[in-house]
Amino acid sequence: EALLVHGGTSGIGVMAIMAAKAIGARVFATASSAEKLAAIEGLGADGAFNYATCKWEDEIRKRGGADVVLDMAGGDFVARNLEALNFKGRHVSIAFLRGAKAEINLFEVMRKRLRLSGSTMKARSLAEKARLAAAIEQRFWPYLASGAIRPVTDRVFPLQDAAAAHRLMEAGGHVGKILLRPGG
Repeated sequence: EALLVHGGTSGIGVMAIMAAKAIGARVFATASSAEKLAAIEGLGADGAFNYATCKWEDEIRKRGGADVVLDMAGGDFVARNLEALNFKGRHVSIAFLRGAKAEINLFEVMRKRLRLSGSTMKARSLAEKARLAAAIEQRFWPYLASGAIRPVTDRVFPLQDAAAAHRLMEAGGHVGKILLRPGG
């Protein structure tokens, strides 16, 4: 299958790219700069597209389309995601950085028999989060152990510099996680 990940250099995006590649998927991802696109390609993505300068949905269709979209963008990207999806594709919304509302063509959803879903960890119980963590560990730990999946940390800040860490995150110039270290 083929996965499209928006926010390919975010912590979630980086892990999604590596996990999907580890299980044999083709992966496409979007980002906003040449440096980020190079980072995405360095993670093994089969295609990296600048969402600000290209019609990425057309580029993905030319490359066989996507079977799954992991969408952190929402807003105006949702309709474009549906264009990129193949027959019986799945669209999973996990954030809405471009807006919580989207206008979509329901005929496209019906014609392609698409499935749209959403998920958030915030609303889940501690027990459910623990079950999910255990399932993820069981499925992906061998890939972590082999190095096929690895943590990617952009920068580590002392806890007292949390404001600087937030500024970096808001500026969007990072690849992977930004960590805060307690105790200086």
